Amino acid sequence: MAHELPIAMKQWVLRDKSGFGNLLLEEAPLPEIGDFDVLIKVHAVSLNYRDLMIAQGTYYWPLKPTVVPASDFAGEVLRAGPLVTRFSPGSRVAGQVHQTHIAGTITASDAMNSLGGLLDGGLRQYAAYHEGGLVEIPANLSWREGATLACAALTAWNALYGGAKALRPGETVLVQGTGGVSLFGCQFAKAGGAEVIATTSGEKMGVLRAAGAKHILNYKTNPDWGKTAKELSAGKRGADYVLEIGGPNTFEQSCAAASIDGTIAIIGTRAGQSPGTTLPHTALVQTRRIMIGSRLQFEEMSRAIEMNDIKPVVDGRVFGFGEVREAYEYLWEQKAVGKVVVDVE
Repeated sequence: MAHELPIAMKQWVLRDKSGFGNLLLEEAPLPEIGDFDVLIKVHAVSLNYRDLMIAQGTYYWPLKPTVVPASDFAGEVLRAGPLVTRFSPGSRVAGQVHQTHIAGTITASDAMNSLGGLLDGGLRQYAAYHEGGLVEIPANLSWREGATLACAALTAWNALYGGAKALRPGETVLVQGTGGVSLFGCQFAKAGGAEVIATTSGEKMGVLRAAGAKHILNYKTNPDWGKTAKELSAGKRGADYVLEIGGPNTFEQSCAAASIDGTIAIIGTRAGQSPGTTLPHTALVQTRRIMIGSRLQFEEMSRAIEMNDIKPVVDGRVFGFGEVREAYEYLWEQKAVGKVVVDVE
């Protein structure tokens, strides 16, 4: 039976980027589709730290004055434009954060054309996107799980498998904390036959263990965790890959943990942006800035998730569509264990 479309829909918008209180639930007409577009019934959305920055006015890329927030969603294709070839009604899809980044190195134009930034995101009941900016979600995932992939999962996948040298079995990966990127990093590294070392504050060790971490270090009680991580790594050679989430204030320890010619993937600044150390002259490591990933990488990752039956870690509290402000606060207060998801009724 065909989905009966309403005349109007509900969507969240941000006009003033100065706090979560400026998130507003409004009524809007259904988006129209062009020749190469599809109309999607959005079923679930997940939040990222990037969404918090946008709402608070601290994001570093240009923003649309009034924007529908959130880049990560999963939904069902209801209608397809006459020239669409990649999807059909019934397809289960997620959006590519940088809509025009199909393959290869990201360009400045790609980086600006992002969902929830210059382009409307997924916090709405219906959405329309060009078929080129969408990916089919793995068949083994629910709507909620499929909504977690576009930013955090793809960032972790790119960090481990998207560079000039991809992660190999037997290598060592170090992840920081229990955010989405780190948990996906654990899962992808474990699936690839690597050893995982993780850092955390202590109370969330169980989720890291379940995600595949072999060794877990408490960075609060062990401020020199970089040295300890190297001692624990296979052959005591250090981590071949470090997923650097903390920023300047954790970078020195990441260098201490890394192996000779290891790769430090520069991803975030969760530990603060106060002045930290630059790359020490004695650190024989490479750094690689990660800007999420391409659609081609998203498709590769989705195949790996399905073949290995990897299940994203979703926080136990799932928010309703009317609770978006509460979901933002929940993520900001670091209460989540896994991805924060909003159901879209």
